[in-house]
Amino acid sequence: MTNPVVHIANLTLQYAGQSILSALDWRVQRGEHWVIGGKSGSGKSSLAKAILGQEKYTGNIQLSFDPNSTLPPLAHYVSSWYRFTNLEGDRNFYYQQRYNKHQGNDTLTVYADLMHFGQKRGLQMQDAEPILEALGFENCRNTQLIELSSGEHKKLQLVQALWLKPQLLIIDEPYTGLDKNSRAQLNAILTQIANQGTTLILITNDNNIPSIMNRFAEIIDGAVREVDSTADFTKDQVRVQKTLPYFLQQAPTVDADTMLELKDVIVRYGEKVVLNKVSWTVKKGEKWLLQGHNGSGKSTLLSLLNGDHPQAYASDIWLFGNKRGSGESIWEIKEKIGIISPELHWYFDTNATVWHAVASGFYDSIGWFLDVKYEEKKQLEQLLDFFDLLPDKNKLLHTLPLGKQRLALLARTIIKNPQLLILDEPCQGLDAAQTAHFNAVVDDLSAHGKTLIYVGHYETQLPNSLSHRLVLEKGEVILSESLLESIAYN
Repeated sequence: MTNPVVHIANLTLQYAGQSILSALDWRVQRGEHWVIGGKSGSGKSSLAKAILGQEKYTGNIQLSFDPNSTLPPLAHYVSSWYRFTNLEGDRNFYYQQRYNKHQGNDTLTVYADLMHFGQKRGLQMQDAEPILEALGFENCRNTQLIELSSGEHKKLQLVQALWLKPQLLIIDEPYTGLDKNSRAQLNAILTQIANQGTTLILITNDNNIPSIMNRFAEIIDGAVREVDSTADFTKDQVRVQKTLPYFLQQAPTVDADTMLELKDVIVRYGEKVVLNKVSWTVKKGEKWLLQGHNGSGKSTLLSLLNGDHPQAYASDIWLFGNKRGSGESIWEIKEKIGIISPELHWYFDTNATVWHAVASGFYDSIGWFLDVKYEEKKQLEQLLDFFDLLPDKNKLLHTLPLGKQRLALLARTIIKNPQLLILDEPCQGLDAAQTAHFNAVVDDLSAHGKTLIYVGHYETQLPNSLSHRLVLEKGEVILSESLLESIAYN
């Protein structure tokens, strides 16, 4: 019998002073392709990083590669976040920098990053072209890394991994930020490379996985427990719906019946047109679903509304009854908007505690703010209790499981009861129970006069209160409608 591809014995790992994996034993045999799922924070990512030598641990991990395979004898890990640097090897970016073309030149382009990756591993660029095309990423070659959305960052990671075709490939949250078509294309390519000899380990709770996946497991009490299918993964208990804090039951005071209006808005970088004559009106109390494939212009559109994009001043944009650039400050705009996005999460201050992270929503900062007022402290405690985050309030945000990090930032979004909520893929990183819980909160908020813009790819993970839909394609509006029937977006 051949040696297992992965042989783990007595693996113990601690993180932030807590035991994550305890005396864990696990084998991955050739021909097996595993899905690791289960509860957020159970240790799935820690296990993957330990296999790749990226986490300190005690115990034994042995990898055995097939010397007769034509695939490189390598293990490759695609993390849930893409940690890129600037040209000097620094990660000291700020959120608005991704929309400033001149400062964006501080990072590599997608093509340059791929060239660097390929040269280090002896790969030929022409072999990456079919993958770029299949994932709908071929038009991003000249885009700066800092300008990419979260879904586009995931595609870049996937292109690298699928191009490399290692004998062992571990992908953490493979479908994060991907549109429906990209998810299907990814599954097809994963099946192809698995048939060529790559052993797959996917860390996900998604049910839409390649049919070649044949083993399933979760981590319970620090040990691997095998199950029969993704349907058998342990789920969090259904949360008892708490009463929305009183301050959020009040309809916000609004400045105008028309919350925002865009008239033939164009955004371009040189010859590249990102938004092309986009017109859109959102009335007070409407709940809009914003959709579009990766790279369609959604993130750029939202950055115009939130005041983060410098080209907003050159466009015909009205916010809360005032024309953009008519004298209002960026902070006067932000105080009326609550926003969460994967990009804001990525740039968030790593030194912020959960308490500081949520409280910063009062001041629209990325973790730092002036002393909060007495009434604000009361609201903060109520909201932390509402999201079951009180036990974690003094912990550093980045040490929490990804799901709890997202809940904390979601709490930050609504803490000031803003006139307009912009929720950009708010449930990325949340499990099914957390997603259902938050969308129920969104529906509850919607019942109290909130105006909402909600970005979501997954049709089964949307609030029930959505009333309208706008769909972008290649920077243009291809659909604007009232939602009278069930949503069916392809």
